[in-house]
Amino acid sequence: MNIRDHFNLERLWRRPPVVSVLRFEGVIMSRQRRGGVSLASHAAAIERAFRASGLVAVAIVVNSPGGSPVQSALLFRRIRQLADEKGIPVIAFAEDVAASGGYWLALAGDEIFSEETSILGSIGVISAGFGFSQLIGRLGVDRRLHTAGSRKSLLDPFLPEDPGDVERLTALQQDIHRAFKEHVRRRRAGKIAAADETLFSGDVLTGRMALDRGLIDGIGELRSVMRARYGEKVRLRPVLAGRRRWPLLRRLPLVEREPSTLIAELADWVEARLLWARFGL
Repeated sequence: MNIRDHFNLERLWRRPPVVSVLRFEGVIMSRQRRGGVSLASHAAAIERAFRASGLVAVAIVVNSPGGSPVQSALLFRRIRQLADEKGIPVIAFAEDVAASGGYWLALAGDEIFSEETSILGSIGVISAGFGFSQLIGRLGVDRRLHTAGSRKSLLDPFLPEDPGDVERLTALQQDIHRAFKEHVRRRRAGKIAAADETLFSGDVLTGRMALDRGLIDGIGELRSVMRARYGEKVRLRPVLAGRRRWPLLRRLPLVEREPSTLIAELADWVEARLLWARFGL
C-alpha cells in the first residue's frame, strides 16, 4: 500500500463529526405538571447528549414562552456543568419563542441563533392569578383558613387582596428579576450594552432586533449553521427526552376520572395557553 492509498483509506474510515440535538419545547415547569419541561424530564437526555461518540458540539433548540425560573436555572446549570467538564461547545437555537425562562435556558449556549421573526427576551418576572372572594360569598361558601405564622397565606385567591401581600410578592419578584438580569449580563458580557436597562423591561424582541441589541449572536437555523461550522457531513443526532409514563388514572375515559384531576389538568392547560398567547401563538 502506497502513501496515497493509506490516506484515502484513512479518509474513508474517518467518522463524521457528531452534534447532539436537545429539544426544549413547551412551558418550563415542574415534572408533576403535565407536558412541562423540567430538569426531571430532561436530565437523562442531557447526560446522553454529552456522551455521544465523535461529539463536537451540543445544540439546544428552545421553543418555550417561559415558566418556572427555578427549573430554567436548573436546566441551564446542568447543561453548563457538563459542557465545562467535557470541553464541549453548546450552541442554542430559538424557534418560535425563547422568552422569559426560555431565554434564560437559551443562555446555556456559548452562542445563540434565531430566525429573524423569532420572539426573544421578556426579561422580567410575572405573576398572575384569580380572585374568588366575591364568588364564594355569592355561593354561600364559608372560607376557613387557619395558619401558624402571620405571613403563611400569600395572596389566597379566596380572600380579598391584601396590600401587604402585594408588597411581599413585589419584593420576591424584584429579587428574582435581579437574578435574571445578573444572569443575562454574565452570559452576554461584552455583547450587550452593560448600562442598557431597557433590555430588562420585560419587553419582547424579534430575532433581528435581538441581534442588534446583543441578545443573540446571529440569524440562522440548526442545520445550516452546523453544516457551515462542521462541514456538510456533520451528523445531527437528536437526543429525545424519555416519554413520561402517566398513572393509569390519566388513561381512563373522562367520565371515569376524578373531578379534581380534571380540574388540575384544565388549569395546567389554561396556564400554558395563556403563556403562549402572550406571544401570539
